[in-house]
Amino acid sequence: MSGAPLRIALLASSQHPIRQPFAGGLESHVWWLARALSAGGHRVTLFAGPGSDPALECAHLAVRPLEMSAAAQVDSSMPSTQFMAEHHAYLQLMLDLAGPLAGAFDVIHNHSLHYLPVAMADTVPTPILCTLHTPPTPWLESAIAVSRGQGAEFAAVSAHTAAAWAHVVGDIDVIPNGVDLAAWPVGAGGRRLIWFGRLVPEKGAHLAIIAARRAGYPLVLAGPISDTDYFVRSISPHLGSGVTYLGHLEQPALAEAIGGSAAALVTPVWDEPYGLVVAEALACGTPVAAFARGGIPEVLTADCGRLVPPDELGALVRAIPETVGLSRMAARARAEEHCSDRVMVDAYIDVYRRLTRAHRTGQSSRYPSSTA
Repeated sequence: MSGAPLRIALLASSQHPIRQPFAGGLESHVWWLARALSAGGHRVTLFAGPGSDPALECAHLAVRPLEMSAAAQVDSSMPSTQFMAEHHAYLQLMLDLAGPLAGAFDVIHNHSLHYLPVAMADTVPTPILCTLHTPPTPWLESAIAVSRGQGAEFAAVSAHTAAAWAHVVGDIDVIPNGVDLAAWPVGAGGRRLIWFGRLVPEKGAHLAIIAARRAGYPLVLAGPISDTDYFVRSISPHLGSGVTYLGHLEQPALAEAIGGSAAALVTPVWDEPYGLVVAEALACGTPVAAFARGGIPEVLTADCGRLVPPDELGALVRAIPETVGLSRMAARARAEEHCSDRVMVDAYIDVYRRLTRAHRTGQSSRYPSSTA
């Protein structure tokens, strides 16, 4: 992180606070990135849901609440309350960044999934980097297509995600998410398996339960219950008899649970844009058996895990004993090589400095090969 300290604004969700236990992988990623940037001497300001972690040593941009008249609320065009609250929060944010906060930052790093930071990027006199954390979504794709990406630079968390967005952003940087290796220490392993993440249908915890039972291994689950109906219908009835839900753990407890497991199961039924849980498991020395979906094959190699065809439970069951027998040191070595937060942060700093140089000279920071 050589060079003068930068003034960096990080934009996250206006709904979810950036604090433990995390609502999801995106909130976790922003929390770790904010910590690393602050530790590197940079001045970080965070836009996120109320109640974000005060220990991050960041300044905060307040989320403006929406005060809507009774007449507007009953109008036939009124969308959901959450949609309007997010629209209002990001509209106010972008107007502030274009007005009273113009010049307050050297670079703005957008991690939100909202369309307005992209659609209004060209109104802000500060370079904006947008990290694409998800597959294309209708509102965000529309914002990029209409604005043609003007005023924003893009990066993706995996080559898979970059390819999914290429039709609207062209060729962009791929900067894999990193983890703080010191905070995810190698554990001694154990007899049981672990599945961790948001408990929602697309993450496939119910499939991990089936696979673990068929393979004859106990399983622990950890993560937020983000879909109560799914948990009640597909998870809760199967608890007991070797399947235990540990709850929504803060990071140190989660790292201990992962490190005390023989292997991690990663069973998405959608294409994971990156697969942060794979990186976290490997850092703890815990090999991974996973469906080969999305960006996961970019992280997992044969010496630290097993990839099986998507949705093929039989193949996953057969892969579990092989995965349990893999080297924990090889898993950690893969994390050090590919998943380090230091590599990620240095890559982002390089992009920040490229953007600020281009801004000072009035040149475009977009790659010539970009179609945006």
